[in-house]
Amino acid sequence: MAEKKILIVDYDTQSLESLAQLFRFHKFQILKATDGNSAYEKFKSEKPDLVILEAILPKLHGFDLAKKINQETKGKIPIIIVTGLYRGPQYRHEALTSLGASDYFEKPFDKQKLVTSALNLLNEEPEIQEKLPDSKSIMESLSRRIKSRGNKAFQKSK
Repeated sequence: MAEKKILIVDYDTQSLESLAQLFRFHKFQILKATDGNSAYEKFKSEKPDLVILEAILPKLHGFDLAKKINQETKGKIPIIIVTGLYRGPQYRHEALTSLGASDYFEKPFDKQKLVTSALNLLNEEPEIQEKLPDSKSIMESLSRRIKSRGNKAFQKSK
């Protein structure tokens, strides 16, 4: 399977780099742009699988960029809007309904929630870090619970 591409757009290079760093452990190709026009050009030439963009962008506003990408792809490419300026449910609602955004985050945002949202939109499973219990221990635990409930029901009926 081909490596998936994420286009990240932010006018602030520090924010751009920190957004890119959120995906460093995932096997994605990260594309970057610092303004709406160059982001749109990269979008057309590179065909990313996901776009994460700041709402405030020079040359082409982030909301306009989101709407343009959404219309051209008929909503097939997910877009996550991240903003520090447009706060409140009215902006979120507008982004999700009128602009075609798939998700919307206000700065400062929960980094893990953003990554999880991106992975879900890309249909990628996050790598499980913890060891899951083996089937034998699960069955033993269920058996104990069933026996315990059976004893409680039996005692109540006395």
